[in-house]
Amino acid sequence: MSRFTLRALSAGIAAATLSVSAQAATEITWWHSMGGELGERLSELASDFNATQDEYRVNPSYRGEYEATMVNTIAAFRAGQQPHIVQIYEVGTGTMMAARGAIYPVYELMEAHGNTFNPDDYLPVVTGYYTDTDGNLLSLPFNSSTPILYYNKDAFEAAGLDPQAPPTTWAEMGEMGQQIVDEGAASCGFTMAYAANWIGLENFSALHNQPIGTEENGFGGLDTEFEFNGEVQARFWDQLKEWNDSGVYSYGGPANGPDAAPSFYSGDCAMYMNSSASRADVLANSDFEVGFGMLPYYDDVDGAPQNSIIGGATLWVLSGHDEDEYAGVAEFLEYLSLPEVQAEWHQETGYLPITTAAYELSQEQGYYDENPGADIAIEQINLNEPTENSKGLRFGNYPQVRMVLDEEFQAVLAGSKSGQQALDDAVRRGNEILRDFESANN
Repeated sequence: MSRFTLRALSAGIAAATLSVSAQAATEITWWHSMGGELGERLSELASDFNATQDEYRVNPSYRGEYEATMVNTIAAFRAGQQPHIVQIYEVGTGTMMAARGAIYPVYELMEAHGNTFNPDDYLPVVTGYYTDTDGNLLSLPFNSSTPILYYNKDAFEAAGLDPQAPPTTWAEMGEMGQQIVDEGAASCGFTMAYAANWIGLENFSALHNQPIGTEENGFGGLDTEFEFNGEVQARFWDQLKEWNDSGVYSYGGPANGPDAAPSFYSGDCAMYMNSSASRADVLANSDFEVGFGMLPYYDDVDGAPQNSIIGGATLWVLSGHDEDEYAGVAEFLEYLSLPEVQAEWHQETGYLPITTAAYELSQEQGYYDENPGADIAIEQINLNEPTENSKGLRFGNYPQVRMVLDEEFQAVLAGSKSGQQALDDAVRRGNEILRDFESANN
């Protein structure tokens, strides 16, 4: 169903129900972290829902980047001014789960208000990240993504490479990157966002079925300890250092790599790894033909490639509001789960279709036939049944650990530490953060 059709349907329903009640609509506040085009599309989702009925009005409010939104939410809850719904990124899941009494678990909310809601409708690789040990869904999956490879087909052709055949292994990545540089097709072979964490460590570990931490990557309890300092991860960080020195790889900066995307858009780097949700921006900002591929892997590591893991965020419902307001929250979350709503969100943003029905609807609509590469993220995250090492991660205060990883990776690039030394130090520092979190939440 197109956006126009959805809008027309919403307008028609609104017109038909406008005279049912003259009472003021119950206000539902929704804090989020999406700016720019994504923020506009999110606001349209709320507007579309508001147009279908006149009992409730969802009011989205941008509260900064993910970390800022989380901090603002904690402060608001302490002041008794918390929103009804808040968008929290995936690495904040452990912290949210530990906030006993502050959250209203989604499965309890939907059961209490009799909404048609079946967690089995959602992709297991998504819901597994946000369930408790009994399999109960705590927050509603909303914008889930996984990292993929984008590449410049024009640069491939100029370097004498097949523009239809991106690298599949890290060995091929190095060889192709070197050929691109040697032939002058680009000044660097590849760059990536989240080099030290989401892509260069967390997804790298999942694809190679390597543990990030004990206790099933933190899913099993607060007494988890990090163990991402294995030989495979250390080997990769050392190789990135070598490639950075030779020009095959270009470091895009810490966190989301602010310099990575511009270097790809300008043609300076021929390949780029980032979220599947970057698809729209990549296509809008590139003056060359863009190709898509899965993340590379070491083909000499047993079991690789396993599967990638998600990023993005879910919607958490906060406690402390009236039940009639929660009835509106439940109705809105049910609306967001509709196949046509989810399919449209997926197609317009590049985020994963988080329900099976939304994926099947996108197939029926011919979206993947018309948009080659749009289903690569789905294929990659579903390559194999997730293992304890590849179903995701759940650690308290993990955003702080990501900052540690950025610092240690920069030390490797500077030549002051080997990959093994840096990861050993990151494990030690990270475990101190985990123990602080454990002591504060026991």
